[in-house]
Amino acid sequence: MDSVTVVAVVSIATAGITTGIGCMCPALGEGRAVATALTSLAQQPDASATITRTLFVGLAMIESLAIYCFVVSMILIFANPFWSHVIAQTGGK
Repeated sequence: MDSVTVVAVVSIATAGITTGIGCMCPALGEGRAVATALTSLAQQPDASATITRTLFVGLAMIESLAIYCFVVSMILIFANPFWSHVIAQTGGK
């Protein structure tokens, strides 16, 4: 197997792992945040505006992690920064 194929396989595998973990973990975090917010709302209904606003800001922060992982995986698949280095090392073969 030549080095270009190795870089391609590693890039695709890393993109898959990044997308898998990068979507699974934020989803678990969002579920836990919503569950905690609902518990807080049940205990203190008067603070619903503050809890809801804080929940939405927290969910946006958690979701940004999933978006960053998606962007990294797309870069690894379509705009891999290692391609030019590997092609230069192999002489364009």
